[in-house]
Amino acid sequence: MGKDIDPTKTAKFFKTQSAFRSWLEKNHESKTELWIGFYKKGSALKAMDYKEALDEALCYGWVDGLKGTIDDQSYRIRFTPRKAKSLWSKVNIGHVERLILEKKMTAVGLARIEEAKADGRWDNSYASSSTASMPDEFFQALAKNKKAKAFYATLNKTQIYSMYFRIHNAKKPETKLRWVERIVLMLEKGKTFHMP
Repeated sequence: MGKDIDPTKTAKFFKTQSAFRSWLEKNHESKTELWIGFYKKGSALKAMDYKEALDEALCYGWVDGLKGTIDDQSYRIRFTPRKAKSLWSKVNIGHVERLILEKKMTAVGLARIEEAKADGRWDNSYASSSTASMPDEFFQALAKNKKAKAFYATLNKTQIYSMYFRIHNAKKPETKLRWVERIVLMLEKGKTFHMP
């Protein structure tokens, strides 16, 4: 789990998914964040789980974010209203497509989807770290630099994903190419964005 930004923020535990949906119905427009507590697998304590929370959040145009440990039994995740230019993941797109079919999406959640479709964020959604793959331009540039290629072969998934994310989310083709060049030069020097 990540380190908390503000350890004074307390987490709210919801017994059920419907209890969180009721909270969102009342508060989705007036609140700017909510830290939700979850119990780890194996804990005797029970509450709504992360997947249930994410479904309800997406229905109301909210999204998950920062994560942090509470104690050895529990952790927390911050949920916030989706910002106007917030990026969409392919995973969350899959969730909302299912939620639409299940007729669970609210008007505000559907509005966030339409905004993303209108400005291109929907079509430019990013893959999860388990399915992301670097673009051909990156591998072409990497093939021309033996030192960079050798160092790239030593990287873990987190390090590779941080590079993918920057290249993928560049809006213009020339910006993508600049990221490719910059990353290959970093790799040549034995550096990456997330050093272990």
